[in-house]
Order: sequence, then structure tokens, then C-alpha cells
Amino acid sequence: MPSSPTVASWDLGQRLREKRELVGLKGSAVAKRLELSAQFLSAAEHGRKKLPVDKLNALIKIYEVPEDEAAELRTLRDASAQRGWWNQFTALFSDELLRLFGFEHGAESICAFDNGLMNGLLQTEDYARAIIEAGSPNIRLAEVDRRVEARMIRQRRLSGADPLQLTAIMSESTIRQQVGGPAVLAAQLDRLLRLIEDHPDNLDVRIVPYTATGHHAMGGSSFNLMTFPSGKVATLVWQETVTSTELIADALMVREYGLAYAEIEKTALDRRATVDLITQVARELR
Repeated sequence: MPSSPTVASWDLGQRLREKRELVGLKGSAVAKRLELSAQFLSAAEHGRKKLPVDKLNALIKIYEVPEDEAAELRTLRDASAQRGWWNQFTALFSDELLRLFGFEHGAESICAFDNGLMNGLLQTEDYARAIIEAGSPNIRLAEVDRRVEARMIRQRRLSGADPLQLTAIMSESTIRQQVGGPAVLAAQLDRLLRLIEDHPDNLDVRIVPYTATGHHAMGGSSFNLMTFPSGKVATLVWQETVTSTELIADALMVREYGLAYAEIEKTALDRRATVDLITQVARELR
């Protein structure tokens, strides 16, 4: 699994919070002993700030962490200080979106539900460009190119020695919405069919047909359920709406999304029927 500084930072923060709660200390008290603000310590426990080495060593002493676990924490801290490919795009994307790229890069599997637009991990350059230009009509060409480039880099996780396991369920409207026009959509569907054929072991694309009578997420926003190779990193949810993006870590909410996804799966076509439907829609566009 590719290493991800974002995942390492999140893993480290979660472990440190668990250690603090285990010894019964409040964050404000620990922050005071470290001569840090409570806000900084909280951000570090949520993977948003990097702890200096001396502060981590101080926490290891305060929490009386055994040496074998301390070594793991130091390794995670070193990994979190590395730079991911997404760091070259900090001027283009929000911190929250950059965190998504980091989690996505380090994920073991993603279960995605998309309602109207093709998942970013499956888009062609022309399809991605049409979405970006429609969303920001006054955006400069150079910025459009960079945003498309970032989207194409994300897709590298579908290949390689240890590829991402992606289950992509989408509404039938996703394969019919003529983003960029009929020719762009036709090329997008052709590529989707090639991806399905080329990645039988790690890509499962399923369509929820118009004939489906209903499911838990009908009319809702797109979302991803992300799991990670480390047993210490819990499943996370990434949700996108028209006006906002959100990373969800609350265990109860994540469970609700998992249940919703299981219901969506029941309404989706199987792999063969999905390929047949995509092929049919692609032919209709020509």
C-alpha cells in the first residue's frame, strides 16, 4: 500500500488521543505541560498539525508509552512529515480537499456512491475538464489544466503492484448526463468499459438503474467509504454536496453510511448487466 503522510498523521493523532484518554488527562492540561495551545494539541490529535519531535517525546513520557509502541509513534511522526504528491497543488485546493487526496492515496479500499457525475477516479481528461470549467466558468486555462492534472494523478492508485480496491456504484443518471456533450460522454463511457475490463480484480462498477424503486441514498449526495490497511485507522466517510465537502470520522455516522451503502448495493445491477447498460448508452450517443 502506498505510504501517505495524511494517513500517518491521522493514525498518530488517534493513537495519541487514545493514550491521553487512557491515563485520564484532559487535552488542556497536557497542552499546558507541553507549552502548546489546546487548539494545537487538538489539531494534532485530529491529524491536522504536525507535532515537533521534542513534543512527541514529551507525550511519550507523560503517557508512559512502552518503548515498542513509542517506536511506532516516532515512525508515524516521521512518515507524517513527508510530502505527498498533492502538496504541489496547495495553491489550488482547500486543505480539506488535499486531505481527501492524502486519505485516498493511502486507502486500501473505497466504496463510492455517485449520483449524477462520474467518480473522479474514473474520469477522462475531457470529462474532468468539462466539469471543472462548468463549476468555475471564469477560471484560468492554466488552473484548469493543473486541476485536471491532479485528477489524473489520483487515478494512478487503480494500477500498480498494490492497487486500490474500488467499488463504484452510480445512478443511471451518471452514465446519461451529457457532461461536455455527447462525444465527451461517449468517450467517457468507452473508457469506463475499458477500465472494467482491464481491472477485474480491483474495480467493481455497478449501476443503479432507473427501474430501481428506491434506496436509502436516493436523492442524496455522493459519498465515499474509505478503509485503510492499518487496523488502528478506522473507516472514514468523504461526502460532497453542491456547496460543501466534509470528512466524517464519527463512528455512528460512518456506520449509518455503511448501512446506506449496503442498501444501495441491493438495488444495483450486477457486473454483467452493468456492462450491458453502459454499452447500450454509449451506442445511443453515436
